[in-house]
Amino acid sequence: MYAAAQPKEHAEDVALTQIAGPHLVATYRAGREIYAEGDLIEKCYQVSTGAVRVYRLLSDGRRQVVSFHLPGEMFGFEAGLSHCFFAEAITETTLAVFGRRQMQERSRDLLALALTGMARAQQHLLVIGRQCAVERIAAFLVDLCERQGGGRQLRLPMSRQDIADYLGLTIETVSRVVTKLKERSVIVLRDARTIDIMKPDALHSLCN
Repeated sequence: MYAAAQPKEHAEDVALTQIAGPHLVATYRAGREIYAEGDLIEKCYQVSTGAVRVYRLLSDGRRQVVSFHLPGEMFGFEAGLSHCFFAEAITETTLAVFGRRQMQERSRDLLALALTGMARAQQHLLVIGRQCAVERIAAFLVDLCERQGGGRQLRLPMSRQDIADYLGLTIETVSRVVTKLKERSVIVLRDARTIDIMKPDALHSLCN
């Protein structure tokens, strides 16, 4: 299942948000499956580098992205004995992998990170349930910016199709809203994956 894996005894050379202690390190190339729907839940994961998308395939073949995970964030927690979702690496991604024993030994640290992810998932439900396309994308950009350190420049590891599948929009709508924000000088596109936030107050106001 792993593209590469070896024992890891110390975490000094991993991100500061990494949970210290023995664990496995697994590296996945872009698009590589981490786990599939129906797989037994035997591990949880923390992103060290790269990014991960978690999604479900609907009965009509459409894909619903339910979460993105960036460096320092945990995923893989689900109710039940088997996964109800798929997880894939978006870019080349390195994960810290915790088995059942490590999960028990670090339950307090892992629980705190899992609860943070749960709160983000609940907020996401409010965004897609109540807001229009402009508000959804503004909220997404604000959230992503905060998760990347709160600066005025953010990097999009995911594609516009990923964003559309996450926000319940079409890719055409995502592109149209991004263009509208650019025309209003709220954002500037450095390239297809890099955005400068020129008017952070205006972007925040669009979330409400």
